[in-house]
Amino acid sequence: MNAQEPFAIEQFYKFLRQEKLMAGKCLKCGKIHLPPRPLCDNCFSQEFEWVSISGRGKLLTYTVISVAPQQFQALIPYAVGIVQLENGLKIPGMIQGLTQEQLKIGMELTLDFGSCSTTQQWPQWQRYCFKPLTL
Repeated sequence: MNAQEPFAIEQFYKFLRQEKLMAGKCLKCGKIHLPPRPLCDNCFSQEFEWVSISGRGKLLTYTVISVAPQQFQALIPYAVGIVQLENGLKIPGMIQGLTQEQLKIGMELTLDFGSCSTTQQWPQWQRYCFKPLTL
């Protein structure tokens, strides 16, 4: 991986387009930032490296959306949750592949890049969602 890639949200989305979940790891204190940023909020260093992050985690909390923006109308009702990844990082995401009754706090989920597209005008960002972990 090119060490010169900027530690900015645009690069984060470029990695998502490649189906990679990447974070910025501070070279001074070791804190991992997801999404990445150009300044460590722990030690104020600007020295980072890209690290690959596992997309597996557990559902911490969720809500079911019944009133949505126009581009998500076809999906309602849909769930959005906070997932704690295996390394402790927490990220939000839409949860697909489950009924409302199947959603359970603590259930194992995995990142999915393939089934999360929506029709949207500008800006066009790569999307991810979470789905049930199947072993």
